[in-house]
Amino acid sequence: MGNIRPSFIKTRALRLVDTYPDQFTDDFETNKHLVTEFSDVENKRMRNWIAGYITRYKQRRVD
Repeated sequence: MGNIRPSFIKTRALRLVDTYPDQFTDDFETNKHLVTEFSDVENKRMRNWIAGYITRYKQRRVD
């Protein structure tokens, strides 16, 4: 079974990827710092959740 993420996590993550397409990579640590820099995430858990979704999204997506 995979992780099921709420739609607000997916929405925020995809908005960040659309706004900064060349910044995010398939590395979680890099994405974690970029989410902090580019958004107003209020806590660590949500930041990690968004960064994790972006990481998986970039790993699955072939450009």
